[in-house]
Amino acid sequence: MAQTSLPDVADLSYEEARDELVTVVNELEQGASTLERSLALWERGESLAARCEEWLLGAKERLEKARRSGGDA
Repeated sequence: MAQTSLPDVADLSYEEARDELVTVVNELEQGASTLERSLALWERGESLAARCEEWLLGAKERLEKARRSGGDA
């Protein structure tokens, strides 16, 4: 997972962010090679988790809006 080749987190779909987050967590759990690598992974993981949360909150809002408009019919 070379830092220069990683896509911008803001451009990732929920599934892409989730899958990369799983990879990051696995690498952190196995023990990254250096402290610097661990910090970089942690920061990327935080960004990925925030992106996933954005997607989930957006989905929740869409569902709530659909429920409200469905009740008005």
